[in-house]
Amino acid sequence: MIRILGIDPGSRQTGFGIIEVQTNRIQCLTTGYVKTGGGDLAGRLKLIFEGISELVAEFQPEEAAIENIFMYRNADSALKLGQARGAAISAVSVQSIPVHEYTPAQIKKSIVGKGNASKEQVQHMVKALLSLSRTPQSDAADALATALCHSHFRKQPLLIERRRRSGRWKSLK
Repeated sequence: MIRILGIDPGSRQTGFGIIEVQTNRIQCLTTGYVKTGGGDLAGRLKLIFEGISELVAEFQPEEAAIENIFMYRNADSALKLGQARGAAISAVSVQSIPVHEYTPAQIKKSIVGKGNASKEQVQHMVKALLSLSRTPQSDAADALATALCHSHFRKQPLLIERRRRSGRWKSLK
């Protein structure tokens, strides 16, 4: 069993979702968002750091996954998003929890099957995959999708190592 914290960073609202992965079952433990409001940036970053820190203390995830930054048309927005990511990553890293990063396209493709899926499609699939009773809010759904994406990708190195040991996998070198 492993607990994964998924984070969808934002300078005004940072989504989070924690899932528990067992051999053949994935369960949502909690989801929501840290709302920072419209104050100064330093105050909003502090709220993100504290909110994620509280989640880590309460749920004790073993791994975390965060959405990687992508290009914005507005450089100022990209910088603020990067700072929000930094606050969230710092809150996890100070607890020595490994953080894995995925692009929005990787996340969407692993959940919906296509890298350009709409927010509504992601929300629908997250609800279905986790058997949730209601559709999660957009930022929360993105965070859960990030955690689910990591739950899929984290298995790949283990599979490669098993194949290598069994002789079914050959290096191309």
